[in-house]
Amino acid sequence: MEKHLLVGIDIGGTTVKIGFISENGSILHKWEVPTSLVDGGKHIVPEIWSSIESKMANLGYSLSSIAGLGVGAPGFIDSENGFVYEAVNIGWKNVALAEAFKQYAKVPVYVENDANIAVLGENWVGAGNQADNLIAITLGTGVGGGIIANGRILNGANGMAGELGHMIVEENGAPCNCGNNGCLETITSATGIVRQALEKVIEIPESKLAKVYNSNGEITSKEIFELASEGDIAAKSIVDHTADVLGKVLANMGVIINPSKVLIGGGVSKAGNQLIEAIQQAFNRHALPRVAEACSIKTAQLGNDAGIIGAAYLVYSSKNSTFFT
Repeated sequence: MEKHLLVGIDIGGTTVKIGFISENGSILHKWEVPTSLVDGGKHIVPEIWSSIESKMANLGYSLSSIAGLGVGAPGFIDSENGFVYEAVNIGWKNVALAEAFKQYAKVPVYVENDANIAVLGENWVGAGNQADNLIAITLGTGVGGGIIANGRILNGANGMAGELGHMIVEENGAPCNCGNNGCLETITSATGIVRQALEKVIEIPESKLAKVYNSNGEITSKEIFELASEGDIAAKSIVDHTADVLGKVLANMGVIINPSKVLIGGGVSKAGNQLIEAIQQAFNRHALPRVAEACSIKTAQLGNDAGIIGAAYLVYSSKNSTFFT
């Protein structure tokens, strides 16, 4: 039987997303299983494979139809060797992940950092439209991202390229979980936006932002964007500052990567055109004109499916994949 089936696996701290993906990037079937964190995560691989075997049987697929497995995993990854140095949130340390899957699957296995597979998925069939030079940034509880340069994902010397959230953007800024101060994450993540709001509540106590916070005892990034769209001066100043910082970072990266597209994903991106337009304006303001004229800033399209599609792309794009034989 022709090997036409790409299996995409996106391992997260709570769930593992799995998909059977076609050669054109379409999802044929997708599902999730809980991430087994007991015993240092040693049951994760066998449980994933057991689930895949079960789905294959139910759907009438055979092992001979699988071109390969693409796997996205959190943490520090040696993608060339399919090795996970450390993934703290699932308990892994020095795990030969590709080899572990090959023992069960007997097919080629390709491994990449989870943020990078999301970028690859978006660029394959999402908002990237197969750009050769692209920056993707995910604004959620934290800030993640990835970079495609000259058609290839940028990994760096030991897998740390693309850690955009930990660029230092504010001298003596707020502490970040990484141990530094003033990282991009401390400003442009959902957590960072709320942190800014708490400061504005004190600074502008007569604002509607302060009234909402004082009434509810808390405030969310979604509420901050809603208040900004209604014209509240405190909320609007937060959105403007967030967009300006991010626009400046992207402008600085622009003279290094010279991207044709910047994709904004994650929960904060659900603020929609209000945020995207503000970032684009800030980017245009700070960037060299020739850099700005080549680049458009868009919202990512694939949501939670980006990971399994990008993982499948690892199989699709590999010259050594049985898909090409």
